Amino acid sequence: MWGRSASLILEKRLLQGTDGGSNPDNIHLSPASSAAMVTENPNPNISLYYQTRAAHHGVVTSDWLDQAKAAAAAAGNHSDDTVPKDDLSGSGEDGKGFSVVDEFNNWRKQPELAEAVAAIRSLASVIRSSQATTMMELEIELKKAVDSLKAWDITSISLTAGCDLFMRYVTRTSALKYEDFNSAKSRLLERAEKFGDISYKARKIIAVLGQDFIFDGCTILVHGFSRVVHEVLKTAAQNKKLFRVFCTEGRPDRTGLRLSNELAKLDIPVKLLIDSAVAYSMDEVDMVFVGADGVVESGGIINMMGTYQIALVAKSMNKPVYVAAESYKFARLYPLDQKDMVPALRPIDFGVPIPSKVEVETSARDYTPPQYLTLLFTDLGVLTPSVVSDELIQLYL
Repeated sequence: MWGRSASLILEKRLLQGTDGGSNPDNIHLSPASSAAMVTENPNPNISLYYQTRAAHHGVVTSDWLDQAKAAAAAAGNHSDDTVPKDDLSGSGEDGKGFSVVDEFNNWRKQPELAEAVAAIRSLASVIRSSQATTMMELEIELKKAVDSLKAWDITSISLTAGCDLFMRYVTRTSALKYEDFNSAKSRLLERAEKFGDISYKARKIIAVLGQDFIFDGCTILVHGFSRVVHEVLKTAAQNKKLFRVFCTEGRPDRTGLRLSNELAKLDIPVKLLIDSAVAYSMDEVDMVFVGADGVVESGGIINMMGTYQIALVAKSMNKPVYVAAESYKFARLYPLDQKDMVPALRPIDFGVPIPSKVEVETSARDYTPPQYLTLLFTDLGVLTPSVVSDELIQLYL
């Protein structure tokens, strides 16, 4: 099974094409060289990715907010003592230069901007503000910035994938070695900004593709708040298609409640379901639309907790499950089961005090294998799960 992994196939191809010569395109930078620049999440027990999603799209209770604020305060006190300021910087010395993490956090404050796109914009700023005088220095600087962003939140699959794809797209060009440094830097910046524009427009492309599968009179089940799924439904409504939507509540941060409110503003008939009512309501559903935190090499997806059980129910009742996901969420991961992932945790509010002896499951996402998915709508086109591995190889070559 591992022998068929896209990652292994890709590595074999790269090794076969490397002579050990001095071609700059074949230089592999050592992660150890940037260790001093990497900042780890000071509180890995709470996923920064899901904190941001909750802040932008969730409807949370006061107890949840109290827990999150307490955790953030504890993390802040810890980071003041242990994390040097220059560890966050993608450029400059003694922490006085450009900080890629600060730039990233400024971009991610925009609710409509995906986290990976925020990272891509930040990395473009690294090139723009760089004081490097050679291509090697600039590439090392970019690698340090990428490592800093990845370490800031190791739970975000799209952040890691977006950074990796940025490096592949921007720096993997043999034309650079024939140009003077200033021209090469301008070319890098041009490619970086182009990649950012492509990533930003991905959601619109997916919306156009996905809305074609929505027909008049259909009922669509959605889970939680996915910006790309929202765009698909919005585009279908603007094209005068008549349909209704069932929204799961999306516990614990109730992101589905937020989506139902947004759909109501578009005059789309919407019905809110508690998460446990999915099987009860599935016989009324014509199709399921979900987003994805990450698309993995098997063609499966990692997404908000509850996606897997929805897909299981849909499969048992012969309902198609469609996934809307941008290509920058395609990750070189091959989970074997639900626990074979970096854990993404978040506080859970049950509305009543929970005894300390009671263990609470705080995982924020699950893995849905490819056999339970019908199609994936991406900015690369409409894909079957079996094609994802080939697309991943093309993306990372």
